[in-house]
Amino acid sequence: MAWIKVVPEIEASAELKAAYDYAAGSRGRVANILSIHSVSPKAMLAHLQHYRELMFGESELTRAEREMLAVAVSSANGCHY
Repeated sequence: MAWIKVVPEIEASAELKAAYDYAAGSRGRVANILSIHSVSPKAMLAHLQHYRELMFGESELTRAEREMLAVAVSSANGCHY
């Protein structure tokens, strides 16, 4: 597994703090897969927008089918996410 520098929330700049707050949303926490973008808040927000579009945007696939594809890809990549 790669080790990627993550800026803790207590050390976050105003821009990063705003990105963390937005990414935490109603869950109250930032997922690890998003926090790896802490050195680039714009990338974090773009990743979140991309994910939301893929998983919740208009599609011929159901949400369950999308989740199944995500699990299959993660498994093939040896990723526990």
